[in-house]
Amino acid sequence: MALLYRTFTFFLFPIFLLLIVLRIFFNKEDKKRFKEKIWLSEKYFPKGKETFWFHAASIGETNSVLPLIKELIKQNNNIFVLLTTTTLSSSQLIKKKKFNKDRFQHRFFPLDVLFLVKNFLNKWKPKKIIFVDSEIWPNYLLEISRRKIPLALINARITVKTLKRWKMFSKFSKKLFNLYDLCLSSSKETEENLKSLGAKNIKYFGNLKFCVPPQLNFKTKNLQSIFNDNYIWCAASTHKGEENIIFNTHINLKNKGLKVVTILIPRHISRSQEIYSICKDLDLNGKIIDSFDEISKENEIYIVNAIGEMANYFLNCKSVFMGKSLSKKLIKVGGQNPIEPAKYGCKIYHGPFVSNFKEIYELLNNKKITHQIYDEKELSDNLFKDFTTKNQTLNQNNVKDLDRYGKEILDKTLREVLKF
Repeated sequence: MALLYRTFTFFLFPIFLLLIVLRIFFNKEDKKRFKEKIWLSEKYFPKGKETFWFHAASIGETNSVLPLIKELIKQNNNIFVLLTTTTLSSSQLIKKKKFNKDRFQHRFFPLDVLFLVKNFLNKWKPKKIIFVDSEIWPNYLLEISRRKIPLALINARITVKTLKRWKMFSKFSKKLFNLYDLCLSSSKETEENLKSLGAKNIKYFGNLKFCVPPQLNFKTKNLQSIFNDNYIWCAASTHKGEENIIFNTHINLKNKGLKVVTILIPRHISRSQEIYSICKDLDLNGKIIDSFDEISKENEIYIVNAIGEMANYFLNCKSVFMGKSLSKKLIKVGGQNPIEPAKYGCKIYHGPFVSNFKEIYELLNNKKITHQIYDEKELSDNLFKDFTTKNQTLNQNNVKDLDRYGKEILDKTLREVLKF
């Protein structure tokens, strides 16, 4: 199976190249740095330090691992961290972070084609390799194992759907998952699924996403001071089909006699213009904004077309709806991470389809931080109650508990990564 996969990826390489070129055309790849995915252009390679290579796919995985990377760099002067990611949005996020270039570098993840894998490992010579979440790349894993480089999978997430897919190649999957020297699970469900797939040295401390601290560099502008007697709420990480529900919720609140401002942050900002068209069709006064500073009194709907800005809105909107949770089409893959707004003390609403973050939502539900709704009527009724009874304040002890819980997870993960 391994030989078949290697042959398959080798002959598909020209097609991969074509797809990357097409993605550049649609602004889904970095026009200058896309080459990092298809060959190794020269750049700074660390000398005299041990390279720890982390790989995280996109924004969520990247955010979850950055606190760990910062602690590694802080605690050991001999460590250089290379972080690879796959998506353009994750690279844009990292640009906003302040890392010492002598201790840290970001690169795009080269395709899982054997000659690229070998070239990458030959150049960087990592001493330890840490993959994040559900990044399982056979050519990388087999070559890393052949070179006897310590390999870990942290904040591992193997859903039932993923488990079934790997079970179709039972012998091959057991060979691959057994190559990890350490597996740190993000949930109890994943812990059991990893065992089923033949992984070894599995430990469960909790989800690393609880370690991500609230951003301290947020803008201090207060939305309430701009809108005076308006009521403000936020719909974050929305997916196709949910925007209609958000706009109808806004209309319901207006029909109840409230002056409402809705901040809508789509999961994929490339959809901003499409969402704006829906807004116009409903005769709502909307605007696409790239920055928090563009908010003014003129509009009732703001569609955020920027990455890394959510913290500003969570700070100002104490009632938040988390998307990817109301469409039945997403029943097996639903849910977006609600931890960030929870840490800002927001009251969070979500639909019933949150299987991706089931344990996290259960924890936050128990702490009365999140609340499940089923449709726009329930959402608007709950928001109306929040606004009219001033019932948006959470128990701050519950919010502080999340910080303590995250610190424990980070400390335990750091110890394991350093010693494995």
